[in-house]
Amino acid sequence: MNTEALMEPQARDLGDQIIIQLPYGLLGFEQVKNYLLLANPQEAPFMWLRMVGRDKRAFLIVSPFLVMPDYQPDIPDSDVENLGLAEPADALMFNICTLRGSGRATINLKGPLVINRHTLIGKQVIPNNAAQYAATHPLPVA
Repeated sequence: MNTEALMEPQARDLGDQIIIQLPYGLLGFEQVKNYLLLANPQEAPFMWLRMVGRDKRAFLIVSPFLVMPDYQPDIPDSDVENLGLAEPADALMFNICTLRGSGRATINLKGPLVINRHTLIGKQVIPNNAAQYAATHPLPVA
């Protein structure tokens, strides 16, 4: 699948929060199926993906194309079909960031979160070419 259009939407206002359904959960959190997508203009381009329910854990996410403009994950056809993505413009893509000691931060490029922008159903996928990317790719320092 061509991923050039899998960028964060520019024209669509995500508002304060949106519920994202992840039927398979996230790696290590398979039991959690619903997440709030929280955007704060002061934290842009970063957003938060917060669990809905008792556990209020949240994941810091960002569009991978802002970190690596030539990012080209090869999303498996089965995931494209499962998410109902007729064309790349139907999808949003985010990756989870990890804050590490000494002010370092990384982004997981091996397991992008792909969301159908129309249904708001997503999945953390393992691209066919995941070996080309790091799970701990350094985020640039501002």
